[in-house]
Amino acid sequence: MSVLKSNKNMLKNRLTPNEMMFMLKHFARKEDGAMTLFAVFMFLMMILVAGLGVDLMRNEMERTKIQNTIDRAVLAAADLDQTLDPSAVVTDYMDKAGIGQHLSEVNVNEGLNFRTVTATAQATTPTQFMSMLGVDTLTSPARSGAEERFSNVEISMVLDISGSMGRNSRMGNLRTAAKTFIDQVIRTETDDLISVSLVPYKAQTNAGEAIFDELNATKLHSYSHCIDFEQSDFNSTGLDLNKDYLHMQHFVSSYSNYGGSPVNNPGCPKRSYEEIVPLSQNKNSLKATIDNYSARANTAINLGMKWGVALLDPSFQPITQALRQQGKVDAVFEDRPSSYSDDETLKTIILMTDGVNVNTIRIQPRYYANPNHYVHWNYNSLYRYLDRYVSNYRWNDWRYTKYTSSQADTMLSNICTAAKDQGIVIWSVGFEVSDSSAGIMRSCASSPSHFFRVEGVEITEAFKAIASQINQLRLIQ
Repeated sequence: MSVLKSNKNMLKNRLTPNEMMFMLKHFARKEDGAMTLFAVFMFLMMILVAGLGVDLMRNEMERTKIQNTIDRAVLAAADLDQTLDPSAVVTDYMDKAGIGQHLSEVNVNEGLNFRTVTATAQATTPTQFMSMLGVDTLTSPARSGAEERFSNVEISMVLDISGSMGRNSRMGNLRTAAKTFIDQVIRTETDDLISVSLVPYKAQTNAGEAIFDELNATKLHSYSHCIDFEQSDFNSTGLDLNKDYLHMQHFVSSYSNYGGSPVNNPGCPKRSYEEIVPLSQNKNSLKATIDNYSARANTAINLGMKWGVALLDPSFQPITQALRQQGKVDAVFEDRPSSYSDDETLKTIILMTDGVNVNTIRIQPRYYANPNHYVHWNYNSLYRYLDRYVSNYRWNDWRYTKYTSSQADTMLSNICTAAKDQGIVIWSVGFEVSDSSAGIMRSCASSPSHFFRVEGVEITEAFKAIASQINQLRLIQ
């Protein structure tokens, strides 16, 4: 203060130039209070930086809220099961979240097999600290889009209709579940996009005469049309149209149905509704076929699965074209099954069983060698005949085990692996099965989450869940 007063007095006394220069040099050398000014400056800068962070955090919280809400809104609006106007759905979501005023635009694009919904929103957040730098507001933009689209889908339903399915209302529950699945995947908007093949199986799987005639197999009889695959056939997904496949013997092995009338429980099922239904989108016809299913005979899961996979393999395409010429397949499906490299096509199997594989018995070829033998075994149960007319020690001269239950499990594992290697999605359903059977079915599925173990009416919920997964809904932006 003394220096300032002195300087002030000097100014009053009209300092000379030399005196003024001396005073300025003296003042420049003074350092009192310099650190205090710097500290105040740094403190103010820290408050400003912290304030900028607060403004940015508030803006990001607002943006996140808007983005999350708009994501949920477009997903709900794009669902093809949504009966409300898609734009109204998005608006309603935003309004109920208290941010409806920020919605800028909703665009809807839809056709018979798809719906795409996009929406944009933008909020303005006032700043508290950044305004000191001339930034009065921050914007919070959000944009989202969702689409549900039914691309080409090829489905094989491999369904167990063996004798054990006659217990505990299992067959009735299966019929309900399978028909519910058909209703969910085949709809007006999926016309010409989704094909379903039905593959009912028991001790064998009847391909049907039309499919059988397109294979390179020697026809032995006209009672039924099953192919007796060899173990090596389960290592690949396709059919070899140049291979001389064996026509399955038509006989029943159990003690029942003997006495002069045609057996109704043959190893190869012969009723029309027990035949494979290939590549159909006729939901009424498919459901009518399912309604006729009845339980009888033994279980060969591996044989049903082999056919289910074959109906998705491109090697089946020449057969499809022949069936198209006969009016047994819609013209739009004549190029199916598509190539495995077709990114627009999903290939999937639903494999269902309530049991386990059993030993597979066949009649020795010398006793199934001519038309008289074919007629004889159509009317006579193998074991009932052996019990009546053949000594026990000679039974093995008349019959043999083609493969054991353990070998059948291995064949099932092999065909499941071959299918998954080709990108086929496998869903498996163990219906009131043992722990052992559950393990086999879980292993066959594409992943543990693709396996369902169910009891009673739960099978319908499992089939519903699979249908919902096939009709995938996804965010696209």
